[in-house]
Amino acid sequence: MKLTLLGAGAWGTALSIAFAKGNDVTLWSREADVAVDLQNSRENKRFFPGYRLPDSVRVETDFALAVAGAELLIIATPIAGLRPTVEHLKAVACRVPLLWVCKGFEAGSGKLAHQVVGDILGADAVFGALSGPSFAEEVASGQPTAVALAANNPAFAREAARSLHATRLRIYANDDLVGVEVGGAVKNVLAIATGVCDGLGLGLNSRAALMTRGLAEIARLGVALGAQRETFMGLAGMGDLILTCTGDLSRNRRVGLALAEGKLLPQILEELGHVAEGVYTARETDRLARELGIEMPISSAVAAVLDGRLSARQALEQLMARDPKEEAV
Repeated sequence: MKLTLLGAGAWGTALSIAFAKGNDVTLWSREADVAVDLQNSRENKRFFPGYRLPDSVRVETDFALAVAGAELLIIATPIAGLRPTVEHLKAVACRVPLLWVCKGFEAGSGKLAHQVVGDILGADAVFGALSGPSFAEEVASGQPTAVALAANNPAFAREAARSLHATRLRIYANDDLVGVEVGGAVKNVLAIATGVCDGLGLGLNSRAALMTRGLAEIARLGVALGAQRETFMGLAGMGDLILTCTGDLSRNRRVGLALAEGKLLPQILEELGHVAEGVYTARETDRLARELGIEMPISSAVAAVLDGRLSARQALEQLMARDPKEEAV
């Protein structure tokens, strides 16, 4: 299959490596210096050092040339880059089926990725999300990984999952696009909370409780937005939550650990050097939950800490002071 990855950050590079075997892959880079490194040394020294890009992968900086002739596109930008990338596709009249790997709500609009794409390309476009428990580093190194692929067209989801499925990257078709997207978005917020919990030395009991109650928050919001509750028991829900909350490669978890140390958010993001989607998603999640009348106390506490309204320890005390009630899932 002729496949184009749009975005040469960590995920675009990792997926280019993973999909190079058995596919004709093009990797588009917006940054000229990244493209030069990839072409000359076959290494993304700026965003993803230490992993070699196969010689068969074509690196392109011209957007129109990158998408020309492609049978499938995968957008591998952060959520903030989704809208401008899709607008580029519309400008060059590209109607190729499209997937994305970004996770979150668009800042300002609070829209999920499929809503952003649908607004631009229209209801007749074919598109979907690739999401689940996966770190770019492990995908690039060939570690066994399983993810979900959901789309607005179930037949396309099944066909794309079969086409991209590989021995070390197992892809499962899913018919709940909203659920897959909500799970991928909000788990980053919970990963920040778990990082704070671990950074304050609160123990494994606390971590397990936070993750479990956090999953209930994800499901409540997802169902309110039209998702299927069972989706959150799968790869794009529980699976992604477990990985992001406990894995040392998680950027969002690292944000939480740094917040627990008392560091300020601008310093944390500068030291991180990469996008941590949970930082921006927390605010949109909290706003959306309030608008819908959904109780999401953990997500709300994370938003308060990120905005400087509470310290990490004050947020913990606020959560623990909540009145006792029956467990609701």
